[in-house]
Amino acid sequence: MTDSYVSVDLETTGLCTKRDKIIEIGAVRVQDGQIRDSFSCFVNPGRRLTEEISALTGIGQEQVDGARPIGQALPDFLDFAGELPLLGHRVLFDYSFLKRAAVNAGLSFEREGIDTLRLARQFLPELESRRLPDLCAHFGIPIRPHRALEDARAAHLLYRELAKRFYEEKAFSPAPLFYKVKKEGPATLRQKQRLRELNRAFGIAADYDVEMLTKNEASRLIDRILASHGSLQK
Repeated sequence: MTDSYVSVDLETTGLCTKRDKIIEIGAVRVQDGQIRDSFSCFVNPGRRLTEEISALTGIGQEQVDGARPIGQALPDFLDFAGELPLLGHRVLFDYSFLKRAAVNAGLSFEREGIDTLRLARQFLPELESRRLPDLCAHFGIPIRPHRALEDARAAHLLYRELAKRFYEEKAFSPAPLFYKVKKEGPATLRQKQRLRELNRAFGIAADYDVEMLTKNEASRLIDRILASHGSLQK
């Protein structure tokens, strides 16, 4: 079986890759089946966290406000991961967020991966739930869910438990991860000025940092404001 990989997990502002942002990266590097090193950092998403996300993860606004944006934090994670395959519970979700961030930063990020959720669906179809906390409870793996480093460690231990019982070379080997994404440039000066103008005119308290928006994000926000409030009167 695969004995060397990086088990990774992200905490994000939501589930939509195109709209939501990474707020925490956690990973463990596994070599010869054992954890050899770990990586953990908060990421500044450039927006306010919802009460639901803070309650779910235990991550506060002050923790992400004091962190680096993803474009600065990502190179450290890529150095940590090297060329090793990625392992995760629904690994394509984490890969898609990381791939989008890498492309926007002008970095290459092509990897193979192993998905413990896919393995659980294949070999444990009788279970009512195959969420990571429930699978860990099933196998007696201790976990503090919804924190990136803990979930990354738990996914590694889950993979080992599944392999002990159900190992098949094809199922448990890394496979290429595919996620296509186009690079998004930063918001233009005109877009940022327009957003500030609209927010002032309509008394909108922005829950995002204008300076950290992409062109597409700024365009969607402008369209949303105009749809809700109408154009400014000349």
